[in-house]
Amino acid sequence: MRHAFRAQLDALHGGIANLCDHAGSAMDHATEALLQADLQIAEDVIDRYNDIAYLCTSLESDALVILARQAPVAGDLRAVVSSLKDVADLQRMGALATHVARISRRRHPAIAVPAEVADYFGEMGRIAVRLSEDTKNVVLARDPDQAAQLNVDDEAMDELHRELFAQVMNPGWSHGTVTAVDVTLLSRYYERFADHAVDVANRVIYQTTGKQQR
Repeated sequence: MRHAFRAQLDALHGGIANLCDHAGSAMDHATEALLQADLQIAEDVIDRYNDIAYLCTSLESDALVILARQAPVAGDLRAVVSSLKDVADLQRMGALATHVARISRRRHPAIAVPAEVADYFGEMGRIAVRLSEDTKNVVLARDPDQAAQLNVDDEAMDELHRELFAQVMNPGWSHGTVTAVDVTLLSRYYERFADHAVDVANRVIYQTTGKQQR
């Protein structure tokens, strides 16, 4: 029974790692669509969210089967429940990528962000992809030290978010209210994407060390 439980839990972690790939790829392509005003890529990101949602539903079902058949307790129970929360975070990350793609589609054929802030979003996209890759590695390795390193990229994302907000609020902003709203929302989507990745990593820290992260 113990061997079966470990095999099922490993398979669950493998599925979550796969979700990290899907979320990172979605945000990577959403960023490309945003900066190039590429309608086809934006549509693909939006359409492929169905794949992410399906994978999430499947993993949630797998986790519930483990709970029902294995009746885990203590740390094992915590691991399965944490996996359910991880799936929810990663589904949200996929949804945030679609939000970016929807703004790109809405403003097509124009580019949704002014040229002077485009580099901010390019960097946010790179950080988002890196966070997805690092989250995948953390999920598979269960390494709390590696998990803690995600906070560095999260802080970099937060700083970019603050800088973009300052740009929009600057009295010299000349791109109007609609664009200001788009930039603010887009920045928030990337910032929240990073937060969800860190939430997954923090659960790994808690599962392996018993210490809650703030």
